[in-house]
Amino acid sequence: MSQVFEFLLPDIGEGLTEAEIVRWLVDVGDRVRADQPVVEVETAKATVELPCPYQGTVDSRVGDVGDVLPVGSVLVTVAVAATELECSDDSAKVLVGSGVSSAPVRRRGRVRAGAVPVPRTTSLCAQPAPSRDSGSSALVTTPVAVVSPLVRRLARDNGLDLRAVQGTGTNGVITRADVKRAITAASQVDSADRRGGERVPIRGMRKAVADKLSRSRREIPDVTCWVDVDATELLAARDVLNAGAEANRISLLAFLARICVAAACQYPELNSTVDVERQEIVRFSAVNLGFAAQTEKGLFVPVVHDAHKMTTADLSVEIARLTQAARAGTLALSELTGGTITLNNYGGYGVDGSTPIINHPEAAMLGVGRIVAKPWVHEGELAVRKVVQLSLTFDHRVCDGEVASGFLRHVADRVEQPLKLL
Repeated sequence: MSQVFEFLLPDIGEGLTEAEIVRWLVDVGDRVRADQPVVEVETAKATVELPCPYQGTVDSRVGDVGDVLPVGSVLVTVAVAATELECSDDSAKVLVGSGVSSAPVRRRGRVRAGAVPVPRTTSLCAQPAPSRDSGSSALVTTPVAVVSPLVRRLARDNGLDLRAVQGTGTNGVITRADVKRAITAASQVDSADRRGGERVPIRGMRKAVADKLSRSRREIPDVTCWVDVDATELLAARDVLNAGAEANRISLLAFLARICVAAACQYPELNSTVDVERQEIVRFSAVNLGFAAQTEKGLFVPVVHDAHKMTTADLSVEIARLTQAARAGTLALSELTGGTITLNNYGGYGVDGSTPIINHPEAAMLGVGRIVAKPWVHEGELAVRKVVQLSLTFDHRVCDGEVASGFLRHVADRVEQPLKLL
């Protein structure tokens, strides 16, 4: 005698609302232990293996590889035999492995979720979940909200199915504006189809990046200022410090990171965020430095926590470790969150400058272009020097141009005269 229980896609933190199935780790009919990973999913933050809290036999799997499921969706159902149930001290029946696991999280080459979700059904008196065929998913049909005759006619004349329209009116009522937007969108799709070409779904990491960048542009009144800087002395200082070092050489990015952190400490207005609901600017006491790292799976922004406490050598080691983890896909969620300001070194792509989008909800991003030999007036004479363009994109809500310019000049002065920093 057994009962079937559902394992739902949990909320694994940071406000994530959905995840894409990357790989199934079990098949229908497999035996699973409590807390055994059953599926690998990709969220906006990382690739995660999810452990199922039930011990029993996999009765069904819901979703195929590539499917994007919202938090709370059923992932698998597990048939649990009566012999695998145990009694608690108060005589209530609970499942083995239910609740939050007290065992330490075990790494398997990927990041695992930090907690096991509470089972949906934990009592023998509860109704078991209905059995599902492998790979199937439930389809929920929602009736169309009340719509005026004029809006219905507009939709009918344009061949639009109102069930596909999201209403923005009171209580979800579909308005004339909603229908017009849907008609325009459908027309654009038809036009794109006539032009031909490939359609690439926006999902997984690409969708997470797109959503975050779009939100940044919607919410943050950003401004960019820039300056050309003589980086000759910075490169010379790096070469001197690395002279004779076979290992643990300090990277140029570490020097730039150290300079950026020093500027953030000097100008805390830019090491901040805006709390829109409370209408407050939150200035952080710690500098958690994010930096852009390009990988095969897209752009990641690992975070060096408490960067203000680190030496340049410490920063070099930590940046190298996080970069390697990003490329291997093993970054923990904590290593991708909590940033207070971001450094973006796009010089490696061979470009001089850009106007980067702020990493929401931060207030500033320092950009660094390529370092190239250029004619430059040095000590009153024309010379060939190593020149770099620095740019600062900042949230105009947290400060005015004077503060932002002060931050950028602080960075520029230390690139030109690194002994001021060291």
